[in-house]
Amino acid sequence: MAEDRNTPGDHRVPTVVVDDVHITYTVNGARTGRGSATSALSRLTSRRRTPGARQVHAVKGVSFAAYKGEAIGLIGSNGSGKSTLLKAVAGLLPPTRGKVHTQGQPSLLGVNAALMGDLTGERNVVLGGLAMGMTREQIRARYDEIVDFSGINEKGDFITLPMRTYSSGMGARLRFSIAAAKSHDVLLIDEALSTGDAKFQRRSKDRIKELRAEAGTVFLVSHSNKSITETCDRALWLEAGTLRMDGPAEEVVKAYEAFTRSSPSGA
Repeated sequence: MAEDRNTPGDHRVPTVVVDDVHITYTVNGARTGRGSATSALSRLTSRRRTPGARQVHAVKGVSFAAYKGEAIGLIGSNGSGKSTLLKAVAGLLPPTRGKVHTQGQPSLLGVNAALMGDLTGERNVVLGGLAMGMTREQIRARYDEIVDFSGINEKGDFITLPMRTYSSGMGARLRFSIAAAKSHDVLLIDEALSTGDAKFQRRSKDRIKELRAEAGTVFLVSHSNKSITETCDRALWLEAGTLRMDGPAEEVVKAYEAFTRSSPSGA
């Protein structure tokens, strides 16, 4: 069902090429009481597996190419491998087999902007900007824009408070605002558009369109099919770690919705 979108004479510039990628990781069982650090070291030195550990084959032979100017949505059931694949594209999770090639530096929203709960929002804007490669001068020039975009101060001077006092939605909005303050070769967004009110979601979608126009590539993981069809022109549907479909966003979402309706578990 997956389609090959490469065509003869295609002169688009690829930014990401995922070539037969498999990702397997180990999920450990519960720790067994006292001495767990000692027993863990013993298992490590003796190369024995942790009791109860199991292997999870999260991504299974996924291949695709992404190009400059594309916004690509990743959809699929819970546990289908979307976020795992995003981490692999960002370079945070090496494939067990296969290759990920990227042109430029991928930025995973919420990771590159490594915000710290005990520091104020103001300080985190600076640290997050630096983590994404912005200069202090660029951060100062865009500081007011970042804060205004996030809406953090609409109901008080929250930007001067520690981030641990923020709601999860406020933190997600600030992360998106920092990430969106600069152009990216490849920007990877995991569920950021599911937070915030309708006004913030509209601003976010408009900003994604601007990032695409600046010749970047945007990946968006979302459980909101509406966000995918409104924001992306292309979608990848992952199911049980495999790429089920790759094509125009509306077509892929329509096929996925038909699948979820017919699935006994409701996917």
